[in-house]
Amino acid sequence: MRSPFDRPAALALLLAVSGLPALAACTREPVPDAYGNFEATEVVVSAQTSGQLLSYRLTEGDTVPQGELVAVIDTTQLALQNAQFAAQHAAASAQVRQVAEQLDALEVQREIAQREYERTKRLYAERAATAQQLDQDERAVRVLAAQINAARAERQGAGRDAAAVKAQTAQVRDRIARSLVTNPVRGTVLASYARAGEFVQPGTPLYRIANLDSLDLRAYVSEPQLSSIRLGQQVTVHIDTGGDAGRRIALPGIITWVSSTAEFTPTPVQTRDERADLVYAVKVRVPNGHGVLKIGMPADMMLASGARQ
Repeated sequence: MRSPFDRPAALALLLAVSGLPALAACTREPVPDAYGNFEATEVVVSAQTSGQLLSYRLTEGDTVPQGELVAVIDTTQLALQNAQFAAQHAAASAQVRQVAEQLDALEVQREIAQREYERTKRLYAERAATAQQLDQDERAVRVLAAQINAARAERQGAGRDAAAVKAQTAQVRDRIARSLVTNPVRGTVLASYARAGEFVQPGTPLYRIANLDSLDLRAYVSEPQLSSIRLGQQVTVHIDTGGDAGRRIALPGIITWVSSTAEFTPTPVQTRDERADLVYAVKVRVPNGHGVLKIGMPADMMLASGARQ
């Protein structure tokens, strides 16, 4: 009885089955060199003075340019302090000028007294003046010298008081300027922590912002791969778009940072060399012009074929 399969058909079927592993090996995608997640440089903007938030309008997802006014803190008490210090500074400055005028007058009086004393000395030498007149003129010169020294000390003290009040005025004006909160970096608001009308203190977080025009992929490579990594090196980053098709997108990236110390492999991260206990972190800057990349999104990295070991 003949087999249901003739020899040529059976041979063809055997060859087809045996060729499947080779075909799968040819179509299999290259294994990535490193895995990681995207992150961004986040900036937490905080209040720098105390007071009520008179104006605040940011919400999550807002794109804010650098230097834009985003919040105004009440400065009524600071304005009153500024007026008080300004008045004190004006009074101290007036005192400095007054003492300076007195000092100039005393200097003139001492010059006159010194000339009178010199004249009396000559007359006394010629026996045309008495010793009592000489003593009086000498006493007048010494009294004026003491008054001048006291006026100089008073002028220095008044000058220090004026400088101290001026410094206090500058501090208050600086706090008033800091009550106008301007956005330090261009980016997207990731979280908003405040509302208009709330009372804030220095250091109270208002919002968190990051520039999402490009993100950093923090990936981990094993020690054998480290010799193939260099700053400025171009690599290829792949992300999954999701959906039923499971399409992957390849994006260009540049290595901007390589850790100088090893660390244990993070739990959710896989590496090409699964036997390695210690890995090195690297950062890859990836453009995000279309907003496809998100903070925390997983991705993998592939080195150029010539850079692999």
